[in-house]
Amino acid sequence: MQTIELLAPAKDLACGMAAIDHGADAVYIGAARFGARQAAGNSLDDIAQLCAYAHQFGASVHVTVNTLIYDNEMEDTLRLVAHLDHIGVDAILVQDMGLLARIQSGHVLSRAVLHASTQCDTRTAEKVRWLQSLGFSRAVLARELSVEEISAIHRDVADMELEAFVHGALCVSYSGLCYASQYCFQRSANRGACAQFCRLAFDLKDDHGTTIVHDKHLLSLKDLCQIDHLEELMRAGVCSLKIEGRLKDASYVKNVVAAYSQRLDEIIARHPGQYCRSSRGRVNYHFQPNLSKTFNRGYTTYFATGRQPNIFSPDTPKALGEYVGKVKDLRRDSLVVAGTASFANGDGLCYLNAKHELEGFRVNRAVGNRLFPHQMPAGLRPGLALYRNQDQAFERLLQGRSAERRLSLRMLFSATEDGFRLVASMDEASASVDIAFEHQAAKSPQKENIVQELSKLGTTRFSVRPEDVSVEVGTWFVPRSLLAQARREVVEKLSAQVLAPVSIPVSHEVVAAQTSQEAADPRTTQEATDPRMIQEAVATQKPQETATPGRPLEAQRWQRQYEAFPYTYNIANADAARLYASCGLPGLSKAYEKGGAEDLPQHPADLIMQCRHCLRYALGYCVRRGGKRPQWCEPLHLVLPDGRQFRLEFDCQDCQMNVYAEK
Repeated sequence: MQTIELLAPAKDLACGMAAIDHGADAVYIGAARFGARQAAGNSLDDIAQLCAYAHQFGASVHVTVNTLIYDNEMEDTLRLVAHLDHIGVDAILVQDMGLLARIQSGHVLSRAVLHASTQCDTRTAEKVRWLQSLGFSRAVLARELSVEEISAIHRDVADMELEAFVHGALCVSYSGLCYASQYCFQRSANRGACAQFCRLAFDLKDDHGTTIVHDKHLLSLKDLCQIDHLEELMRAGVCSLKIEGRLKDASYVKNVVAAYSQRLDEIIARHPGQYCRSSRGRVNYHFQPNLSKTFNRGYTTYFATGRQPNIFSPDTPKALGEYVGKVKDLRRDSLVVAGTASFANGDGLCYLNAKHELEGFRVNRAVGNRLFPHQMPAGLRPGLALYRNQDQAFERLLQGRSAERRLSLRMLFSATEDGFRLVASMDEASASVDIAFEHQAAKSPQKENIVQELSKLGTTRFSVRPEDVSVEVGTWFVPRSLLAQARREVVEKLSAQVLAPVSIPVSHEVVAAQTSQEAADPRTTQEATDPRMIQEAVATQKPQETATPGRPLEAQRWQRQYEAFPYTYNIANADAARLYASCGLPGLSKAYEKGGAEDLPQHPADLIMQCRHCLRYALGYCVRRGGKRPQWCEPLHLVLPDGRQFRLEFDCQDCQMNVYAEK
């Protein structure tokens, strides 16, 4: 049977608990440092609490330590990893190969497993196999892969866990290979500080300076939504279905997790014995999830079924929301909306004005479909499409108790020689209570009353279905008070087993002992800014103890750009350099953030993005795919309002678009 995990984001402890309550099998969360979302850090105490809460339901907690690590940060990072392992974290996401090598060589982990972050740019079976050989138990695949490509990877590396994104915001560049934010704003995406270069507005100009497109968000993608392709992904070998959003609020988490969890349960119900969820518990929802009501830039399936049109959102990088109708009538202080949507005071609406720019307004008062804005927008006109990006009624539902997750019990009520016995069980755990009471013949059948009383589990973390209560004393009289007493006592006993609070103090002594051996190596404190760092690391590298693929790294089918621009290996510390050298990688170069582009004077431009999104195709000029023959003179350039320009290269061999910053 294939175990399936719905993996949800957690900005903080509250979001993580909300995700579990609404059906997530696992959550991923950032620690205080070294996560790919700098603004979403959490304390060790909060993560420990989340672990304790999740583990009640058999759910797991994954922590992101997936930035590039500099040499002078390595010891702090190792201590953090050891802390996380100590408090009960189930998995740690890693990008930096130097950190991986130090974790493995120092035996830092005793419980948690390692997952290769999506920042590792994993697109091929060769890359997955290499990651597996280094000790990763799971690879988070590139978002750009199709179901067919994922299936091929699974066939080649069947014993490696595969995780795939199914929902949320999309990066236009392959993750881990975007240097645009670093180049333009000195904020590294690989260090968790992305400034969202891809959401900016550009002009598109040809080599003669002719403007082809003016002031559009040409790199801004719609949001991913694979809710209708979950079964195909599961069949392809994906074991973890991942929702993006570690900067999103609890309302987003509740709604999206609920929608995907319900759909996943429907799929599993259709295939009994083939799939099962990786956590336990039954969720009772108090609202109907609706993905159109959650922040989104419009939805796309991206490349799930091959290259598709309309994957980007050129007019705005902001959320339009759900379509609610068209403007029917305008008055001095109000408007009438033609459509079937209902409105509430405080709703946020928006529209695209005559310049195709997004404008929004707040509804001060709603009387049916007549809306009175706080301030009447100047750009409204009859026939204009309206969208709602803030639904007050829906938000109120999510602010309350929108779901309850209970652990499912089985109960057996039977007679003993001097009274009765109640047994409650769940998975491997069970508890029993014996109560002395004289056997007395009942005047009427008791089974229904007994089932009803034993099912009253109130605010506990448990629930039991009537069909899961077995009664073997239907002819004996049993007082309700005795049943209630037995129920309370057995629930208390079972809770002590499966809901025991987990409080693990962080032991600095233990952590220090685990990392003392590595700390003794003077090379680990060397700041990786010295141009000689790579060469010294290679010169001192020892034969690698862990197994690696038989052929050298350069022979693997990664991307040609790795060889031409070796800073794409993201080598930010001496340990990473030694690992890559041990795998046979020639021409080592520092990470882009460490000046790796300076090692390549033969290149007149920096490769700052590799994208499967292609503007030739998006604008209808891909001749290979039936588009018009372009009349412009290439190369094309993306131009910012301040005059900075970026050359585009259409790599038809790999069916991708590369973005270069001219030196």
